[in-house]
Amino acid sequence: MRPIHGDDPHALAIVRLGVDVPYEQAWSLQRWVHGKRAAGELTDTVLVLEHAPVYTAGKRTAPHERPSDGTPVIDVDRGGRLTWHGPGQLVAYPIVAVTDVVAYACRLEETMIQVCADFGVTARRVSGRGGVWAAGDPALGLPDRQLGAVGLRVSRGVTMHGFALNCANDPRWFNRIAPCGFPDVGVSSLSAETGRRIVVEEVMPIAEKRLAEALGKEAFELHEEDLLRGR
Repeated sequence: MRPIHGDDPHALAIVRLGVDVPYEQAWSLQRWVHGKRAAGELTDTVLVLEHAPVYTAGKRTAPHERPSDGTPVIDVDRGGRLTWHGPGQLVAYPIVAVTDVVAYACRLEETMIQVCADFGVTARRVSGRGGVWAAGDPALGLPDRQLGAVGLRVSRGVTMHGFALNCANDPRWFNRIAPCGFPDVGVSSLSAETGRRIVVEEVMPIAEKRLAEALGKEAFELHEEDLLRGR
């Protein structure tokens, strides 16, 4: 196993946390890893998982964007607005040192664009909107469709939170909200765009590879218990 303690500028530890991970549990682990990374006690690390169903609100969430039916929402310290995480959606939380936050966000979007291309789906950025999108067709009344979102927090030069890519999730979870504050758009997934079921387990190794490429790092697998040893 590659050493994880200390600052290896070339390494990216990949930690798979599994499925149905409670949001608060992953958020707590993010904060712990962030503290270790900021102190130079861990190398760059990314947590990869599927969450149990949850709505989270970033700092820019407006009151009217919250569900009106009393659906619980967790307020978090990332940028961005209201979104959903849950089964069928790949979530990646890179906890890495950065110097240019805008360039870093673009690298996360590029990661998702490349992953979509690997599965035969054309994704792109849309001016004025974060994340990555499948293009709509106004002539057919078809809106742009969000495939993946980015939400970040940077403290002490180290990132938290990250990106979420829709693979095989149920789009009805988004019906209660305007995803990321955009009421006039749709939500899609790799499965919906290709017409075949593409699960997170299939996408995960490709996303890990593309993320490492985008960050210019050498990825290696790290078991959660090895990460937490000595916690």
